[in-house]
Amino acid sequence: MAAKEAAVADLQKHFEESAAVLLTEYRGLTVAQLKELRSNIREHATYAVSKNTLTKIAANNAGISSFDEELVGPTAIAFVYGDPVAVAKGLRDFAKANPLLVIKGGYFDGKPLTAAEVGKLADLESREVLLGKLAGAFKASLFGAAYLFNAPLAGAARAIDALRDKQESAN
Repeated sequence: MAAKEAAVADLQKHFEESAAVLLTEYRGLTVAQLKELRSNIREHATYAVSKNTLTKIAANNAGISSFDEELVGPTAIAFVYGDPVAVAKGLRDFAKANPLLVIKGGYFDGKPLTAAEVGKLADLESREVLLGKLAGAFKASLFGAAYLFNAPLAGAARAIDALRDKQESAN
């Protein structure tokens, strides 16, 4: 009994501390395949196999009741502590190569996700790419602002030069 309570407390802690949670069914995958999957997502998540009843209790204790219907069959959970997009991509890519892995759904930003929504999350660009695009947009807008500030000065300098040339030619 104490072991089950400790397992529930540990799972509840994972649910509460993770940025996102993605549920998968791993029926038919070998230990080597599961090890490969874990190493693919290790940078951003931990991948755990646990009993459905304990997972359901822990999720409910953490305020997540959307998994109740999905916790059937052999279920494994990716607790995301890094980039949810990278983990969703990793699971999707692994599932393409290993069709026995089925993405059931997830929980992200306080909302339940369907399997299709997890797929859409995987289609997003990574955080680093989005930050790079944002930095490029800032750089472009700053360059444009600098150009706009310099344009009147350059125009005034040209006008003054033209006036000076005109006065010199008149004298």
